[in-house]
Amino acid sequence: MSPRPFDELVADHGAMVLRVCRAVVGPHDAEDAWSETFLAALKAYPDLPAGANVAAWLVTIAHRKAVDITRARARHAVPVERTPDEPSRTGRPEDWDGDLWDALAALPDKQRAAVAYHYLAGFPYEEVAAITGGTAAAARRAAADGVKALRAASRRGELEGAAP
Repeated sequence: MSPRPFDELVADHGAMVLRVCRAVVGPHDAEDAWSETFLAALKAYPDLPAGANVAAWLVTIAHRKAVDITRARARHAVPVERTPDEPSRTGRPEDWDGDLWDALAALPDKQRAAVAYHYLAGFPYEEVAAITGGTAAAARRAAADGVKALRAASRRGELEGAAP
């Protein structure tokens, strides 16, 4: 059986990969991470074994690209002409709720990744552990701690419009 056309993979998994990228690197770098993910995936796709978990494979690539972007961001300042206006509450990537991103960005890297991969991508903790390194129990703990921190931020009113 021949492999599926690559554009079908993009159509099927693109939105999920973008959600994960947004959660891990933030809305400003998410599209770059998404693009880099699918460029790398396109090159490696012919060698992907039949029966492989394509979603997990793509999120693993996205995780590595997010790490690259995070490292690059730490080395370079990002100058801006002026600070952005208040974010929109529409939920579109270009108008995303900044309070949520700020709360996600405040989480430690392991917690942010565990929350993104488990809750946004829908992966079981075993696959989260395979992507981020460590054990399923550690991934479960990191996700629980991350959600706890997000709930605490909501109770403190740091997430505008969030229920306490």
